[in-house]
Amino acid sequence: MLPNYYQYYCPVKILSGSMAVSNIPFEMGTLGSKKAMIVTDRGVVGAGLIEIIKAAFSDSDKEIGYIFDEVPPDSSDRIVNKLAKIYKDTRCDCFLAVGGGSAIDTAKGANIVISEKTDDLLKLQGAERIHAQLQPMIAVPTTAGTGSEVTKVSVVYNEGAKVKMAFVSDKLYPNVAVIDPRMTMTMPPKITAATGMDALTHAVEAYTCLQKNPIDDALAKLAIDLIRKYLVRATENGKDEEARLGMANAALFAGISFSNSMVGVVHALAHSIGAVAHVPHGVANAILLPWCLEYNINKVPQFIAELSPLLGLSPEYLTPKEQAEKSISHIRNLLNKLNQISGLPIRLRDAGVTEEKLPKAAKIAINDGAVIYNPEEVSYDDALEIYKKAF
Repeated sequence: MLPNYYQYYCPVKILSGSMAVSNIPFEMGTLGSKKAMIVTDRGVVGAGLIEIIKAAFSDSDKEIGYIFDEVPPDSSDRIVNKLAKIYKDTRCDCFLAVGGGSAIDTAKGANIVISEKTDDLLKLQGAERIHAQLQPMIAVPTTAGTGSEVTKVSVVYNEGAKVKMAFVSDKLYPNVAVIDPRMTMTMPPKITAATGMDALTHAVEAYTCLQKNPIDDALAKLAIDLIRKYLVRATENGKDEEARLGMANAALFAGISFSNSMVGVVHALAHSIGAVAHVPHGVANAILLPWCLEYNINKVPQFIAELSPLLGLSPEYLTPKEQAEKSISHIRNLLNKLNQISGLPIRLRDAGVTEEKLPKAAKIAINDGAVIYNPEEVSYDDALEIYKKAF
């Protein structure tokens, strides 16, 4: 059944393939840019991935103006403001974000500061508060999870308030997303598993939350099918180029999907436990996904049930709720498999969370914007109960 009304928007040009990075200088030219600031982290630099980027510029008249490699695992407002100042001082005219979600979100945040001519990112927190034309931006993901290369969202950690802040605007979409499997080959198994579960969570929440629509449903289904085929393969063998490209595209499709349909209680709880206990976002999503699906099962059993064939289950003559329970069980089986292969945590306690932090995280979670789109209302007691079950 079609919804009475829906919106869909994705203005990002997508380059996907084994040598896609080599096209970056050409894309800069189409954007009117000559001097790129690379935004990345030291892990990406240490893995040699920036050398692949540099090679793409070797016979070009475009240049790399500065390499900023100070992005932390949780991007922060302090780092964003620092990056924006360096961008202005070095007179770069294009952001080239190379990394996971934190690097891409940091570049988005700095782009806001530069373009809005402010000195503090915090002044523009919220939805659709950005009015200026942003600087050109090209995103090159080195993980296959966040989908930030095709989303209108930037999540940045507020160091003062110790919470994660969301910035949402159609202006935050990168101009170009470059999907090159070489850029994800150095991910270790545990990060491969965690980021893959992040992508699965995006797709599942896009398909089951209140703002779902037929276009994003199709993309979410495609993402889930690719994850079923390739996540275990990529975790077991990081040099499997087909699996890496499959997972990179799965993250991309899931990113487009949730950027329009939005996400729900899984992300609200993951953002909050990440802020309070510094659990990596993909790990938090992986742990919380089955418990949150169980929480939503009475509201949207049919949508959770429809995930079954995409997850590799044969259809059975069951009620929607019974089939939905099968879907959730299968996700748990996938988590157990990834735990055996990579050590991916499957309980909050295994991710370093202590029980006394759960009430504080629950208080933050119910004020997270993602709960607005969850099919079931979420109170403080509900959030705390989910955390306790996942603990």
